[in-house]
Amino acid sequence: MVSELSEAADGETAAMALKILVAGGFGVGKTTLVGAVSEIRPLRTEELLSEAGQSVDDTEGVDRKTTTTVAMDFGRITIRSGLSLYLFGTPGQDRFWFLWDELSQGALGAVVLADTRRLEDCFPAVDYFEHRRIPFVVAVNCFAHARTYGAQDVSRALDLDRGTPVVLCDARDRDSGKEVLIRLVEYAGRMHTARLLDSVG
Repeated sequence: MVSELSEAADGETAAMALKILVAGGFGVGKTTLVGAVSEIRPLRTEELLSEAGQSVDDTEGVDRKTTTTVAMDFGRITIRSGLSLYLFGTPGQDRFWFLWDELSQGALGAVVLADTRRLEDCFPAVDYFEHRRIPFVVAVNCFAHARTYGAQDVSRALDLDRGTPVVLCDARDRDSGKEVLIRLVEYAGRMHTARLLDSVG
């Protein structure tokens, strides 16, 4: 859950960091969210979409997308002196999912970004975190011209476990992204505390 880090990304010493994953389908806004909230210039591993990938990357609904994450995105937010959030954006395409197991090691929790125009694209991420008992919130990225659905509608459509938070957000907006992360940290904290109490009960 909590990683001991000897050195932060910019060379400053940090005593502790909480690791958070940002996951979801192809083109849902993971890179945008990490970039919007990170206090440092985010590390990105993006490559141009190529003709070779057209047969495996479903770009319907995101036809203006020209790049894709091939390893991860990385950003950081300092909560207070000695405590930071480290954000790892996961690649969205199936062929890069082998990286998820490595990235999820020691994670406090995850944000699953969803696009209601392509809601089925976040099913694999929801299943992944549910099966590994990693706390997560679903953040519905409210794209322009997309039909608006309420949190309860999305929760039912995804068949989420009871209590899993669903929040509406704008991945481009720093304050909106920070609110999503706050909800995740609060929820993950409650889940980890409950599990700890169950283990000693």
